[in-house]
Amino acid sequence: MKTGSRSDKTWYKYCMSSIKRTSHGVYDLKYHMVWVPKYRKMILGGKLAKRLKMTFEEISERDEFEMDTMEVKDDHVHLFLSAPPRYSPAEIVQIIKSISAKMVFKQFPEVKKELWGGEFWSDGYFVRSVGDKVTSEVICRYIKYQQQEQLSFEF
Repeated sequence: MKTGSRSDKTWYKYCMSSIKRTSHGVYDLKYHMVWVPKYRKMILGGKLAKRLKMTFEEISERDEFEMDTMEVKDDHVHLFLSAPPRYSPAEIVQIIKSISAKMVFKQFPEVKKELWGGEFWSDGYFVRSVGDKVTSEVICRYIKYQQQEQLSFEF
């Protein structure tokens, strides 16, 4: 595709279609997050997994995260979500892990026997920012296109 062509403009508008707004910003931030229970215990199945999914949805709704996909496996959790820029990835993880841990210990007291030390989640996590339609290639092409012609933002 030739830079500066009509198809570049069409592609740019297509890529911008998933943007969201806050009162002072426009964004499209998506993250893939993974974490494990303490000691990577195989305890996240059955009723606990279902309740964790509900809790993750409740947290997402309350804090304006948009949960795209989630999976709770026996020994780890995958979340793919979008969040406003006022939250750093570390804050998102901290919010979700702390609230869900409190819920687990309250509603599933038997879990405390499996985990000593009073912690449900392991301290670490994995996070990767994810481009939906806007890849690094598209960004580079857009920046190069700026040298030729200024695109107007149509939000």
